[in-house]
Formats: sequence, structure tokens, C-alpha cells
Amino acid sequence: MFSQENKYPIFVVTGCLGSGKTTMLSKILSEEKMRNSAVLVNEFGSVGLDHHLLRNVEEKTVLMSGGCICCSTREDLEEELTKLLNEADASESKKMDRVIIETTGLADPAPIVFTVLKNPLLKHHFYVAGVVTVVDAVNGLLQLEKQEESVKQITGADKVVLSKLDLASREQIDGLKQRILDINPTVDLIVSPFEKLDAVQIINEERNEGLADYKHLNETSVMAQENPIHSVSLTFDKAINWSAFGLWLSMLLYARGEDILRVKGLIDVGQEGPVVLNGVQHIIHPPQHLSEWPSSDTRSHLIFIMRNVEKQEIIYSLETFQNFIGSGASMLEYANQL
Repeated sequence: MFSQENKYPIFVVTGCLGSGKTTMLSKILSEEKMRNSAVLVNEFGSVGLDHHLLRNVEEKTVLMSGGCICCSTREDLEEELTKLLNEADASESKKMDRVIIETTGLADPAPIVFTVLKNPLLKHHFYVAGVVTVVDAVNGLLQLEKQEESVKQITGADKVVLSKLDLASREQIDGLKQRILDINPTVDLIVSPFEKLDAVQIINEERNEGLADYKHLNETSVMAQENPIHSVSLTFDKAINWSAFGLWLSMLLYARGEDILRVKGLIDVGQEGPVVLNGVQHIIHPPQHLSEWPSSDTRSHLIFIMRNVEKQEIIYSLETFQNFIGSGASMLEYANQL
């Protein structure tokens, strides 16, 4: 995503229990450039010990206890973000440059994003600048196999940081890296010891939405056959009608939103620059119109991460929509095709 004028960026940091989220945050929050970060800590249970490990941000750290932020405390998140906003506006000493939300290991990041985007006040003053997922290099493969939440944390991520690299073998790290890219081919994968991490690597408002994300993709990248989650890459040589495409995508996500885990792309809409598309399940971030293309490749690129949805279903859906638009058929007729 991109820096938006007069809005505060929100970063969501997630990962399985014990993955090292707080250790990573403690390190990057110690940097001077991160001094004006407001941090919301959501810890499952009545006492969140991790709250005491965040240094130099105690006055802006809010412990939201009593449940999982994505399931039972979204109203608390709205309340705390509103409180931070009011404090920042009322006092120079409460200067705030960004908000970081550290979730419990049980959290799916999608509902957190939805909480910000659906609240009229919050979406006017905040934008979700990125989702960062921390993955344990030793236990990551097992967690992805056994815990559905860990897969959601990967599909919803813009960046994945591998932790406990000193405890993992080269085979474990390589296998985990491949599995992560199989799940989310566009993710920015960071493999570096925490002590060498720079805050800008993790918390960066000026996200680069170039085409490097797409270079290693084949036409279709599929995980193990028994796994229903797979990714599909689509490229279009001609400009796309943005209004028609937006309508098609909205209807597709309404019908199959729970099974389309992630959609991301750069869309040629016939202007000087592309439209940046970023969505998690049925939640689409406000599209960003760029003034120019980030590279010489000006084709439209779309990535879908899906569960139990085949590539041909997506292509058939789009082609059917185009045919229905051309024939003047009703949207109800098309909806019945989904």
C-alpha cells in the first residue's frame, strides 16, 4: 500500500504463538525513527505478559485483553484507535506517526483490516499500510500443516519475517521459504536475524508496488495436490475497463469471498499509470491510481490465492461477464452463473 496524505498508517503484526512477534517489535521499536509509534497489544487471556516487553512506548501502548482481536474485540480496536486519534489531535506531546497492532497468535488479520475500512471515522484518518507476519523457522512447516490461522496469516501478509533462524537447519529454512511462496507468491520474504533487521524493512509507509513480485511466477503455481489452497497468476495484454472489472470483482467476491483468500495486482486501465489492487477475502482496500508504471512492463497482472476454486473458474467467470455485458443481459442472470 501507499502513504496517504493526512492519514496515519496502521501496520498489523501477526504470527503464531511463540513465533517471535514481540521480540522483533522490541528490537525495531528501540530505533529512534520509531519513537512516535503508537502500539496496540492484543493478548489472548486476561493478562498479557508481552505488554511489559515493549520498551520506550509504554505511554502509547494499550493492552486489549479478554479475547482475540479479530473475533471478539473489534469494538475495542475501534475505541482504542479513536482514543489515540483524539490524543494526537489534542496534544503536541502525543505526536503519533504510525500505529502498530500486535495481534494474538490466534488472529486472522483480515477482520482487523475490515474494522479499519468499515468505520467511517477510522478510514478517514487511518489506512492499513501493511500486514507483517512472523513465522517460526523451526516449527513453521508444522504450523502451516496443522493450524488454519497460520495459512490465513500468510495469505493476508504483505511481508513475512522468518524467526529463530539460528535454531533451524538449512533444509528447514529452504522448505519453509518455498511453502510460504507457494501460498502467497507476491509476499516480501525477509530472511535475516532479528539483530540485523532495520525498522524500515518491516515498518515502511512507502511500500514499493513494483512488478518484482510477479517475476518468479509461472502461469499457475500450485501447492501439494492434497492441499486445496493454490495461487494463480493472470496477465492481460490489453487495457481493462475499470468500471466493468470492478463490478465483476465485487460480484465474484460476494459469491466466493471466503474461498478467494487474496487478490493482488497492477491493472492497466488505459491511463498513464496502473491501478494497484489489494484485497483479502471479501475486503478490498481502496484502489490506488499511480501516475506512472513502476517498470517497463505495462501489462495487467493479477494474482489470486484461492481455496477450492480452480483457475478455469476465474477465467470462465470473467469471460462470461464480458459476454453478458456485451449482450446487455441483466446482472441477475450473470450472478446465477457464479
